[in-house]
Amino acid sequence: MSLLKLENICKKYNQGELAVMALKDINLNIEDGEFVSIMGTSGSGKSTMMNILGCLDSPTSGKYFFEGENVAKFNENRLAEVRNKKIGFVFQSFNLLPKLSSVENVELPMVYAGVGRKKRREKAIEALTKVGLEKRIFHKPNELSGGQRQRVAIARALVNDPSIIMADEPTGNLDTKSTYEIMDIFQKLNNEGVTVVMVTHEPDVAQFTKRIVVFKDGCIIDDNPVKNRAFSERAESAEVEAL
Repeated sequence: MSLLKLENICKKYNQGELAVMALKDINLNIEDGEFVSIMGTSGSGKSTMMNILGCLDSPTSGKYFFEGENVAKFNENRLAEVRNKKIGFVFQSFNLLPKLSSVENVELPMVYAGVGRKKRREKAIEALTKVGLEKRIFHKPNELSGGQRQRVAIARALVNDPSIIMADEPTGNLDTKSTYEIMDIFQKLNNEGVTVVMVTHEPDVAQFTKRIVVFKDGCIIDDNPVKNRAFSERAESAEVEAL
């Protein structure tokens, strides 16, 4: 069974008297344990696609199955539960609360999930340690570099043990060194079994993933495994050990 399955998904937006088809008959399967990048120019449909995958938007027609369940049958409470517990979101702009420390930002999804205070703190520290920020747990966002802020965002995405992480241009605001460090973290997480779907417009970043799906004018025009995959040294050694 596919983790995510889309059947003939269409999305239409009405702009005045004009109807714009953002997605046209999309069929896509994403299996548990994959690391997929979604690429395309501005207006290609990739962001609309990510919003539907993340249960943030609904298709105009077609069916979307999340872990075998038809998302169209979810009520608002179920949708909120899936977004909070099943999907970990990572955004280009980090979306951290400036007055909260790293550990407090990471705890937020667990607050909404009703996790007790002691357990929240333990899991938040564990997640921050996993992304290499165990010495920055009480720092606030303005005391961290861009790459460190994105690590906090990744830790926040991990704390509820989601089925999948969805990252929207996660390296878009980072320099080259920080970009490679973030992709190293995603590769290591994927080697540990975490499914990752990432929107990016950068071909060199997409090379760190295992599969590239390319959108153009609301359609998938290419969907293939990555050849000559890029690795950081740490991620490559972890990949070898996993084989």
